[in-house]
Amino acid sequence: MDRRAFLLTTASGAASAELLVSCAGRKAKDAVREGAAVVAEGVDIRAKLAQYVTVKLEGDAATLAPKDKQVLRLLVDVAKTMDDLFWRQAWGDKDALLASAASKDLRRYLEINYGPWDRLDDNKPFVEGAGAKPPGANFYPREMTKAEFERQAAGASAAEAAALKSAYTVIQRDGDKLKAVPYSRQYGDLLWPAAARMREAAKLAADAGFVNYLNLRALALETDNYQPSDLAWLDMKTNTIDFVVGPIETYEDALFGYKTAFEAYVLIKDKAWSERLTRYAAMLPGLQRNLPVPDAYKRETPGSDSDLNAYDVVYYAGDCNAGAKTIAINLPNDEEVQLKKGTRRLQLKNAMRAKFERILAPIANQLIAKDQRKHVTFDAFFANTMFHEVAHGLGVKNTINGRGSVREALKELASALEEGKADILGLYMVSELQKRGELGDADLMDYYTTFLAGIFRSVRFGAASAHGVANTLRFNFFAKMGAFSVDPATKTYRVTPGKMSEAVAALSEKILRLQGDGDYAGTLRFVDEMGRIPPDLEADLARVNAAGIPVDVVFEQGVDWLS
Repeated sequence: MDRRAFLLTTASGAASAELLVSCAGRKAKDAVREGAAVVAEGVDIRAKLAQYVTVKLEGDAATLAPKDKQVLRLLVDVAKTMDDLFWRQAWGDKDALLASAASKDLRRYLEINYGPWDRLDDNKPFVEGAGAKPPGANFYPREMTKAEFERQAAGASAAEAAALKSAYTVIQRDGDKLKAVPYSRQYGDLLWPAAARMREAAKLAADAGFVNYLNLRALALETDNYQPSDLAWLDMKTNTIDFVVGPIETYEDALFGYKTAFEAYVLIKDKAWSERLTRYAAMLPGLQRNLPVPDAYKRETPGSDSDLNAYDVVYYAGDCNAGAKTIAINLPNDEEVQLKKGTRRLQLKNAMRAKFERILAPIANQLIAKDQRKHVTFDAFFANTMFHEVAHGLGVKNTINGRGSVREALKELASALEEGKADILGLYMVSELQKRGELGDADLMDYYTTFLAGIFRSVRFGAASAHGVANTLRFNFFAKMGAFSVDPATKTYRVTPGKMSEAVAALSEKILRLQGDGDYAGTLRFVDEMGRIPPDLEADLARVNAAGIPVDVVFEQGVDWLS
């Protein structure tokens, strides 16, 4: 089928997306059709908006050639398409919902959350009549149960089961059965024009590796075969402009954690900062060998052809722009690609600095003991975030007992546990590298204290966020092991270095074993036991909120700075 014929057959993609809306989503849509979308009773929408501080994203236009600016404009156009696609996955008809908003403030909060559910408040509805957020978003039929899906997958052929569980299919009804519809067909009306714009950008780009990636990624949008473009993205070494685009993370699928959501980042490399980071990726195999678990849990060898660089991000779109914003990237997620070639870690330096200055440092002034506040530094925050991304490459991607990949075995719990692993192994790596003299004269207390302050920042993202859950687990585990103490007079926290080191090693082992065993039941027990914010911490976070410290950032972004 040629492209024109394909586009004609998928021109109703926006309408067909409506057929996939969950029961709760349909209820909210009915309310919208009957009148304006109004704020739910008891919700202070202005207070909700105050949780976010606006940050302007831009790069240094003077460093870009005229064709680079043309490329960036085209990539931002593609990113906007990814934004529209994520709206379809998370909600449905964006335009109708936003047009129905009863106030400007409500409309803005709907935009931030990509729907009527508050991503910083465990996805509670803030629009009257919206109901609960469906855990499967729009990836599955509204009335489908987990048992039904698993029963059909278990009785299907290998190919059909793989299609049902694929990261790149939507599940629909086909009589009394479920069928898998490829993203390229379901969303083709937007994906094919986006691919054409990427090819246009490729014709203007100067870097050969980037040109190859853009062309292969465009083809992936049309075919759902992303592995060749993932490999090409890893091969890029000299490009100044970078572009992360497509269906990537599985956070939005809270039902199984199988389905990927569309997103995009438009980035410009900071070459000076990047040169400081290149040596760490080569240390992964040695760090893997020294993990505090039996050999079976570290038998995989991380790819060493990966790199680590710093970027200024100039545009976020889709999944990564919903609610709490990402400040670092570790991709690709494909386990085969990771084992073969590793990953690339992108540190989003300008977004990271904004969060440090506007959020983390003010939180530390509220909750960290006065004499330890000097240890909360941007360099330590940057390093902890960087090593978090590096640590995604450690441990195992496949279970050690034949239960398949860790992601498949742990289902919807996989993302939260993986984020917890990366956080704690990142800090473990800092300790190991400091022992080896790889961090110069850096004070380990800087990393520990900044890490503790970072828990208070990220736990505010709530239970709807994999990062929020991971930080809650870690806080409770650290408390249990005495990694910090609390001054009863000042209600401030103090790191206990020796106990912190012990807690880091113990939690690292705990998570690596759960992943390697593919222990879904054990992970569920761990989350149930350690995944709730205790009352004392709730009170401390209330003090942070009362001080007017924002929870996260929203971006003022576009291409006006290019002119």
